[in-house]
Amino acid sequence: MNKKYLIGALSAAALGYSVVPTYICKLRQRLHRSMGGRTLYLTFDDGPDPRYTPELLDLLAEYNIKASFFVVAQSAQRNPAIIARMKREGHAICLHSLCHKNGMLQPPVSAWRDFEQAVTTMQKLGVPVRYFRPPWGHWNVISLTQLHRYGMTPVLWDVMAQDWRGDLSVKTIEERLLRRTTGGDIICLHDGRGENGAPARTIAALRRTLPRWISEGYRFETVMHDET
Repeated sequence: MNKKYLIGALSAAALGYSVVPTYICKLRQRLHRSMGGRTLYLTFDDGPDPRYTPELLDLLAEYNIKASFFVVAQSAQRNPAIIARMKREGHAICLHSLCHKNGMLQPPVSAWRDFEQAVTTMQKLGVPVRYFRPPWGHWNVISLTQLHRYGMTPVLWDVMAQDWRGDLSVKTIEERLLRRTTGGDIICLHDGRGENGAPARTIAALRRTLPRWISEGYRFETVMHDET
C-alpha cells in the first residue's frame, strides 16, 4: 500500500473515530450553555481520593455548597465510604470513565468494555449515573454510542484552571478562577490525580475564591439542578 495513502487513511479514521465526535460535543456544549445569571456549577474530576476528597467535602459543607463529582469508577470502588458521603450530603455523582483512559487513543473494543464495567461498578455502589464527562474531554464513536444507549447526558466545561499541574501555585489557581469565571459557567477542577499534590492547592484556592464568589451574589448548583 502506498505510504501516503496509508497515512491519509489512518488520519481519516482518527478524525471519524474521535476528533469529529469531540468537536461536535464541544460545539454542542457552547450552543446550549447557560449564559449570565448568578449561578455557578462546581465540578470535580478524577476522584474520589482518600487524601483530598474528604477535605474538599468538608469545605463544601462549610458553605452548604452542592457540587458535581465526575468520578473514576475504579477509584469509587476503592473508596465506597466517600461515595456514600457524597450521596448523603446531596452532591451529584457522575461518571468520568472506568480508569481514566484517553478516548482518542482507546481501541473500540476496549472503550466498549470499559464503559460497561464503569456503569456496572457505579450501579453496585448504588449510583445510577446519568451524566458523563470523558477524560481530557476526548470523545470517540464508542463513548457516544454508549452514552445514548444508557440515556446519559454529556457534560464538558466552560472554565478550566489547569489545576492538575504540579507547577501552579494556589495564588495562580485563585486568580484564574476569578478572572475566567462568569455567571452560568461550569467550572472543572480536580480532587484526584494531578501532579505534586495538586488537589491540595485546588482546595486551598477554593478557600479563597468561595467567599469572594458568595459575596458577589453567586449561588451554586449541581448539573442535576434541572431535574429537581
